[in-house]
Formats: sequence, structure tokens, C-alpha cells
Amino acid sequence: HVQLVESGGGSVQTGGSLRLSCAASGITFTTRCMAWFRQAPDKERLRVASIYPLTGETYYDDSVKGRFTISRDNAKRTVYLQMNSLKPEDTAMYYCGASPYGGACHLRGDDDYHYWGLGTQVTVS
Repeated sequence: HVQLVESGGGSVQTGGSLRLSCAASGITFTTRCMAWFRQAPDKERLRVASIYPLTGETYYDDSVKGRFTISRDNAKRTVYLQMNSLKPEDTAMYYCGASPYGGACHLRGDDDYHYWGLGTQVTVS
């Protein structure tokens, strides 16, 4: 049974920081691209960051580059998203995704992520 459980969301003021975590179970974590997506009301889901399974190479959407950092701990089967200098436009539900693929992580959109968590809300005011 595959499970992705996000945590760490909350409400912060502009300029604040949050650290999201996503704990995975039921999958071979070390072979998969992992990513964080977000979706605001009336907007499409956006991939904000992704990370390769072994090299740890990362990709970021331009809107978060320089402010967000994705990382993973394969031993703990957990992927993180450190979010600094938060802006009101970062307000969204944040989802963790796991892909069955382990390559070309920087190119993979949400159709390539087959497992999702329930999300954690981030509100910046």
C-alpha cells in the first residue's frame, strides 16, 4: 500500500519560512523522481521542484528559484521542501508526488507522477 504523507504546512507572514516533509512508504524510494507541486484555487497544478533519486540533482520552477530548496533523505524515505522568503503568491495546497521513473526528473510533469499525498496547506499573508 503506497502512502505519501505531507506535513509542515501552516500560516506565515510574508518573508517567513516553512519546511515541508513528505514521508513515503510502500514504494522503492531510491529509484524514483520525487517532486513538490502546488495548486492554488482556480489555478493549475504547478511543479515547483523535483529531485533525482541518487544524484540529488534538483530542478526548480522560476517562481521559487533561489527561495525554495528540495532535498531528500533516502534512508528516511523522506523528501523535504525548505521554503524561505515566502510571498503571498506562494499560498497554495502543496503536494508531494512520486514518479515510477528515475531519470529525466527535470522534464517530468504531473502526468509522470503516479502517487500523491493528500497535501498540506501553506498560507502566506
